[in-house]
Amino acid sequence: MRRGLFGGTFDPVHIGHLDVARAARRALNLDEVMLVPSNIPPHRSTPHASAAHRFAMAALAVQGEDGLVVSDVEMLAPGPSYTSATLDRLAARGIDTRTLVFVTGADAFREIATWKGYPHILDRCHFVVVSRSSSEAPALRTLLPILSERMIDAPSQLTDQPRIFLVNAPTAPISSTDVRRRIAQGASVVGLVPAAVAGHIVRHGLYIATGLEQGAS
Repeated sequence: MRRGLFGGTFDPVHIGHLDVARAARRALNLDEVMLVPSNIPPHRSTPHASAAHRFAMAALAVQGEDGLVVSDVEMLAPGPSYTSATLDRLAARGIDTRTLVFVTGADAFREIATWKGYPHILDRCHFVVVSRSSSEAPALRTLLPILSERMIDAPSQLTDQPRIFLVNAPTAPISSTDVRRRIAQGASVVGLVPAAVAGHIVRHGLYIATGLEQGAS
């Protein structure tokens, strides 16, 4: 099975996240992409919603979506949810991580040198990097010249050796920070998050008193 892993805080998950997952799946013909909500995000401040709520919203977001699922692999893990640790846990389950594709936005991948386990993490799995409104994937060749030889334009076929696939596809210019801010201000988030996610936020009163602070996108 050709499987993608899309990790994130998802505080909350929004349409832009789903656009990234769909674009990655199409570009590499993946059988499925797993959204992997982090328990404790390593590079962010404390999430505004609990891990349980963020997992529930991710599950609601992919409900009925062909090829998109949610994974709890990071939910019960102690300590920060480092990608390298997640790969360790999957390897312990007998999964060859070199067959996995780690999905991320181009804005996040720009900071890959700060990720725990860099640069060895790039040899442990494929990466597929999707354009976001603030950062186009092809620009990474210039921004990260030391990694340019590893980069391949997608759509493409997976190779035997881990590579960095660049997907220049349109994704909704939405951030979780903006969604939280709108909720805190009493504004509508219709079209920004899936309807089921919006319902969960309303039912549980999430982000009412927060959202004006910086946070995960």
